[in-house]
Amino acid sequence: MIERIVAASPGADLLDVGCGTGIEARQFRAAGCTVLGVEADARMADFARSTGVDVEVATFEAWEPAGRTFDAVVSGTAWHWVDPVAGAAKAARILRPGGVLAPFGHVYQLPATVAAALAAAYRRSAPDSPINLNSQPEGSILDAYRALYARAADGIREAGGFGEPELWRYDWERSYTRDELLDLVPTSGGLSSLPPNRTAEVLTAVSTAVDELGGTITLPYATWGLTATRYGSMTW
Repeated sequence: MIERIVAASPGADLLDVGCGTGIEARQFRAAGCTVLGVEADARMADFARSTGVDVEVATFEAWEPAGRTFDAVVSGTAWHWVDPVAGAAKAARILRPGGVLAPFGHVYQLPATVAAALAAAYRRSAPDSPINLNSQPEGSILDAYRALYARAADGIREAGGFGEPELWRYDWERSYTRDELLDLVPTSGGLSSLPPNRTAEVLTAVSTAVDELGGTITLPYATWGLTATRYGSMTW
């Protein structure tokens, strides 16, 4: 995926929107790119800086480019926090002719028994939460994640300034020990905002479910994303 985005870009200057702790920024740097991150959370920005990533703290909508332009605007599992039309319009203004907008994101699917244990424990620990982990899309959540990038593509079309967005998907998998999974699960969904004691209750249920499957599980992942190329003849 990194190679695909780099190959589509007319140059090596990238803006990473919602760069977080710099995970994808470091991968693009390893591929030979110069990366500037924009991150709304100062704590994550500080962590990214500690790994050598240049980061400015702001939301993308409020961030001031100060005349700077880029060959690509990327966003790893963060573009859904950006207004799809305003974000695309701003990307068009700061991209050089032929530059690419390339948001992408990852989604994994837990085994049914682990997902059920997680949902039940979360419901007990956060009964008033608006997040319903029991509500699952029909079919695979890996397929359902496409909707986020279809929405992003609609925002790009409405904003104008780009050619037709190209949606794409990469399938992969990763094996986790119980402890590795217990590190992953609290970083997603409503668990990140639970008090520590409530989070511990949920993780105990997940741990038990994973142990019943032998202590190690392999999760299927899908990485969804899109690339859209900025018109070279438009003035923004």
